[in-house]
Amino acid sequence: MNRLRAKRFLTAAAVVALAIPALAQERPTSILPPGFGEPPPTQNNASPAQPGRPDQLAPAPEPSPTEGNAVAAPGNGEDQTTETDSLTAADEAAADVPKPPEVPDSARRDPSLVGRLDPMVIGIGTDPWAAASGQFLERAMRRTNGALPSRWLHIALRNALLARAPTPFGVNPADWVAERAWLLLRMGEADAARMLVSGVDVADFTPKLTQVATQSALANADPAGLCPLRDSLNEVEPRIAPLVDAICSSLSGNPETAAADIDDARRRGRMGGIDVSLADKLVGAGADTKRAVTIEWDPVSQLNVWRFGLASATGLGIPDRLLADASPQMRAWQARAPMLATDQRLASARIAAGLGVFSGKSLVDVYSGQYDRTDPDELSQTDAWQLRVAFLGRDQDARLGAMRKLWTKAADDPIEREATGAMLGIAASRVAPNAALADDAPDLISSMLAAGMDEEAARWVPALAGMDEKANDRCWAMLALAAPSARGLDLSYARVDKFISRDGSAGKRRGALLVAGLSGLGRLDSQSAGRLSGRYGFGLDRRDEWTNLIDGATARRQGGTATVLASLAFQAAHWNAVPALFLFHSVAALNGTGQAFNARMIAAEALSRS
Repeated sequence: MNRLRAKRFLTAAAVVALAIPALAQERPTSILPPGFGEPPPTQNNASPAQPGRPDQLAPAPEPSPTEGNAVAAPGNGEDQTTETDSLTAADEAAADVPKPPEVPDSARRDPSLVGRLDPMVIGIGTDPWAAASGQFLERAMRRTNGALPSRWLHIALRNALLARAPTPFGVNPADWVAERAWLLLRMGEADAARMLVSGVDVADFTPKLTQVATQSALANADPAGLCPLRDSLNEVEPRIAPLVDAICSSLSGNPETAAADIDDARRRGRMGGIDVSLADKLVGAGADTKRAVTIEWDPVSQLNVWRFGLASATGLGIPDRLLADASPQMRAWQARAPMLATDQRLASARIAAGLGVFSGKSLVDVYSGQYDRTDPDELSQTDAWQLRVAFLGRDQDARLGAMRKLWTKAADDPIEREATGAMLGIAASRVAPNAALADDAPDLISSMLAAGMDEEAARWVPALAGMDEKANDRCWAMLALAAPSARGLDLSYARVDKFISRDGSAGKRRGALLVAGLSGLGRLDSQSAGRLSGRYGFGLDRRDEWTNLIDGATARRQGGTATVLASLAFQAAHWNAVPALFLFHSVAALNGTGQAFNARMIAAEALSRS
């Protein structure tokens, strides 16, 4: 298909809703409430915080309508005089501020080529979007809520969004950066979102990018990041503009102006209560204002991005009841907040690792910090101690014993279980393969694969022959999908059929996922896959609008488009809600666009976590 035909095809596809059935009963609301907790505007030009409808591709976000900054009319002549005097003083102060230096054209950056990762290195090609319509991609990304059940698909999508590649046709380059950063924020990837936003000169910001940059600065607990946006906030986020002025005045060494702005915002602003108090506390921390502010969390029922960002920036502890109601993605922001102590971040760091935001090594680092800060008399009762024993125990029995305790503790929560697996990947790789360890082998292999250690996991292939049927099936299925090569593995029709016949999961779901993964990777020929699918009713031959779209993106080698479409299909709370059909086409798409490693890890993860 030539470029013109591809362009027409994807442009037309953007007009219709993707024929993907609902994978969950309710679509989660945005983790960034529009207007910082206020209802979103009803106009079509909704702010980026408003998610699209679950039954259709939402329109790309546009800036919120400009809202007036009217204040209550002064009650008497004295108030009028005071207001006029303060405005005059502010004007005089502004006149003393030097104009920012002009940036020469040679130093300006191209907003149409923003990203931090080489697309060739991550395997999606030099032009991962190719002829895909930018408007179509934006709508698909808006429909992706960010909460993916697959840790490895999360990683693949993050990398694709961070790729330094040309902007697809039909969208403003700065708005394309905003859309990618906005999805990264919804995934919990605060640092990645900031990387993209910082790649665009402020002079090239659109209203949409200004809004996303505001959210990014708060998600990163970086109020200083709001200051370059001050001139635009009155148009796109008027509620917080006066408070941002106060914060930035404080950070720039103007405590008197900052204090006056806070007092004025408290009297006349459209935000009040804890939202102003948090800004006041930040002002007091940034300059010698001699302002003592006490934060009262009791009346607060919701943790929004403003409250999270300012509280985290001052190292203020957020009540557990608010954190418990926060989304896992917001918890991932907290995991990397620099002003918070290790014990404040540990639980969130586990969530971040389970999602894919943190690597297993990053989680080990957090536990190391906790270990150093724990009283020696209490160490033996902590997970940090068990983790140390898992790595440095006196013998293999001691190390395995510690790993078993950690696996068991996390067994009931999918995110916690994946975090523990990724954290123990290196420790698991140090256990010599042995059929006598059949009871531990599935967890050892799963941990190595959670950490991306496919070659180390493949060393267990020779040990499979000495295991009992149950352990053999569990380990063989993961290795058949994840091993770098199929050497030493029986991937015949008969072997796969035996696995399915012994599969006790509901509707033989694990068997369906195995056939889908092997077929998508090309390790099971299409004839065998078709026979097995037909025999057991897996339905892998069904077609719909989404399968046509992702197969088309694969044929055109659009690695980025294929990854976005795969993520769109994985809109589910857990792996058991992802149909085998979607796994088959997603794995085939990633494998066919140069992302074979991610494809193998996702396929194996399906068997490990189902």
